[in-house]
Amino acid sequence: MKIATIAQIKRELKLLTAEQQTDIILRLAKYKKDTKELLHYLIYEADDEASYIEAVKEDIDEAFEQVNVSNLYLAKKTIRKTLRITAKHIRFSGQKQTEVELLIYFCEVLRDSGLRIHESSVLSNLYERQIIKIEKALSYLHEDLQFDYTHEIKALK
Repeated sequence: MKIATIAQIKRELKLLTAEQQTDIILRLAKYKKDTKELLHYLIYEADDEASYIEAVKEDIDEAFEQVNVSNLYLAKKTIRKTLRITAKHIRFSGQKQTEVELLIYFCEVLRDSGLRIHESSVLSNLYERQIIKIEKALSYLHEDLQFDYTHEIKALK
């Protein structure tokens, strides 16, 4: 079965009534949790990005409170899960500034968590990859924002 392209789907959606479009969206939301979360973001939170970022930061804090600091293996699993959730929220937003802010916050919380990051090659590499992602996303921002975030990145290194 050949799947239609995005352009073809967009063309067909324009031909549907508003009620038919709503039915399709609701049907999509039933099958995948990520789709439902994306719809929630687009409908309720996309207008106020600052409060969305704060809510995600609170989620990151809650996840780091559950990190088992006595067992490094379990800590790594929890940290990876937290990073996956953070990346999902970054994808929902699609804004580079949101990506930079959330990744900087994630790295700050990881650094201040009390874990011996640099003794574990996995955590050390994870931390370094996030800094590289931050720098890459930062290159897409306006020069003034780049200057503001540069100080925070230097503190992470």
